[in-house]
Amino acid sequence: MGANRLIHETSPYLRQHADNPVDWYPWGEEAFARARRENKAILLSIGYSACHWCHVMEHESFENQDIARSMNENFVNIKVDREERPDLDEIYMNAVQMLTGRGGWPMTVFLTPEGRPFYGGTYYPPEDRYGVPGFPKILRAVAEAYRERSEEIDKRAAELVNALKGLAKVEESQRPFSGDLLRRSAEQLSRNYDPNYGGLGRAPKFPNTGAFEVFLRYYWKSKDQRFLDMVTHTLTQMALGGIYDHLGGGFHRYSVDERWLVPHFEKMLYDNAQLILIHAQAFCVTRNPLFRRVIDETLDYLLREMLQPEGGFYSTQDADSEGEEGKFFVWTREEIVRILGDETGAVFCRIYDVSETGNFEGKNIVHPIMTAEQASKYFKRDISEIEDLIAAARKTLFQERERRPKPFRDEKILASWNGLMLSALAEALKLSFHAGTIQAAEKTVGFIFARMFQGEMLFHSYKDRQAKNPGYLDDYAFLAAGLINLHEVLPGRGYMERALQIVEKMIREFWDEREGGFFYSGVSHEPLITRTKPFFDGSVPSGNSIAAQVLLKLYHHTGREEYLKMAERLLRLCYDGIEKQAFGFAHMLAAFDFYMEKPKEIVLLGDESDPGTKELLQKIHSVYLPNKILQLGKSPQALGSPLLAGKTQVAGKPTVFVCHNFTCSLPVTEWEELKPLLER
Repeated sequence: MGANRLIHETSPYLRQHADNPVDWYPWGEEAFARARRENKAILLSIGYSACHWCHVMEHESFENQDIARSMNENFVNIKVDREERPDLDEIYMNAVQMLTGRGGWPMTVFLTPEGRPFYGGTYYPPEDRYGVPGFPKILRAVAEAYRERSEEIDKRAAELVNALKGLAKVEESQRPFSGDLLRRSAEQLSRNYDPNYGGLGRAPKFPNTGAFEVFLRYYWKSKDQRFLDMVTHTLTQMALGGIYDHLGGGFHRYSVDERWLVPHFEKMLYDNAQLILIHAQAFCVTRNPLFRRVIDETLDYLLREMLQPEGGFYSTQDADSEGEEGKFFVWTREEIVRILGDETGAVFCRIYDVSETGNFEGKNIVHPIMTAEQASKYFKRDISEIEDLIAAARKTLFQERERRPKPFRDEKILASWNGLMLSALAEALKLSFHAGTIQAAEKTVGFIFARMFQGEMLFHSYKDRQAKNPGYLDDYAFLAAGLINLHEVLPGRGYMERALQIVEKMIREFWDEREGGFFYSGVSHEPLITRTKPFFDGSVPSGNSIAAQVLLKLYHHTGREEYLKMAERLLRLCYDGIEKQAFGFAHMLAAFDFYMEKPKEIVLLGDESDPGTKELLQKIHSVYLPNKILQLGKSPQALGSPLLAGKTQVAGKPTVFVCHNFTCSLPVTEWEELKPLLER
């Protein structure tokens, strides 16, 4: 058998399966028509290019001639890239979790020819293993059941679809909102905190940045030091662990152990965007130079490795290279000493936990176990000499590593993840108006609007000069949030106007007029077995939570009551859920806190090109204010914003007004006068 139909797809993940002996179809009517015509069940396999176990199952099962023959004889086989079709992933992952109590990728789901799920799971080994039945046994059992017990399967599929439809039905809370919810939620989340190594829970450990944003917010409100300590301890442990790439910058997906040492080595754009954001917020509070270094190095990595030349950031880098997980990133002691020389190599290996036996499958994940100060005492050298040695050694090893075959990079550009990245760039720009960061933000916005829009319709993914699939809720909400955040650091570039256009389209496409909340797929999408309405955060925030934040910010920028009412409905839909289990609602909690506290509305009147205006803007951004709106304008008419109405400059100087809870300060022109108003 030659290449299958996936050879014509743009998704790198689908193309990776184009030479399988499996007769794969992409998702579409052709596959479903054949299933109906031949009365066969559909085998739906969902994964993504950076997924290690997806590659394992491909090699073990989809490249196996006997297993492929069984698949081809008994099923119509469909392959889906979850990053390209998150709507399908959302629906069928919910189904698998209902069926098995767990989920993950690769996902394997069996459907009727109408697309209704009736059986499923995740990774299946090629033979009975780990107490899991082998994939051939699963294929035989499902095919036999579909042929011989069709009525039972139809009944099961109908029940499952009804249960899936029920997930979108959430009752609005009728209880009054409590001003104590942030405290209670932060306390609830803190009960999962690991005091030894930071993070939530034990192994495996994920960054869970949303929860730590909640801790920072509550610290800012209460000044309870415990919550700041949990944030700084976790970020420090991560930054010193193997989950962070100490030579090239950027974070790997998660840690398989509780100490943040051994990662799953794939690097995801959405993780790194969110981690820049939380490090920048923590730096504003602590001024910890480690956090600043992590931000700079992670940005360097993203701009170097993940930025498409025209603008727009790629999606992922694989865990595997040359067929081995992590091979690109790990070292032997012999290699390092050979490259750095005996003396420098010995110092570097002692500081970075490199040994003959290794800390990962006989090799070494480099991560520091001594500070420069400790190394200075241990080696009896000046601390500046140690710092110079480490910097030079890291640079040399990075350059050597660049000669290795690199992990595969998935060069799809996803609107939603790029929206998260725009927010990260905005947060980094609050610390420093770095020219490369500004250029990356401007090019990315320009790319999205030039390549990923058709009329006012945003598209979800872009690859090989093709924009595919109408945008989902996350695409609109995350992009709008990124534009609003950029507007506050790079005003006067039309970002706010574009955000307003996107939000109006988002409301028309996704808002549920009858029961409230935003659906994940829009009215322009193909009809599926159900429309999901996601409220829970996963590895990225829920679209509804970011939409709530966006609507609240736009209400304060524009004064439009309909935005406030929609946001209030979203908060009522989630309020009871937050009280029961705050973990899945961290970003909705941020919206709730913004709503209850009301933001500080900061108006800076001045010319953006004026050095005095720039200096005040930078100083405003240097203060951690989780709930704020900032509007810069040359005149009260700028953008028609009600925040600017009736406000004028003092003696032609850059002038700031700080308003909160319907009361405005007197105009101030000096930082010494402004700082107490922000910190009050």
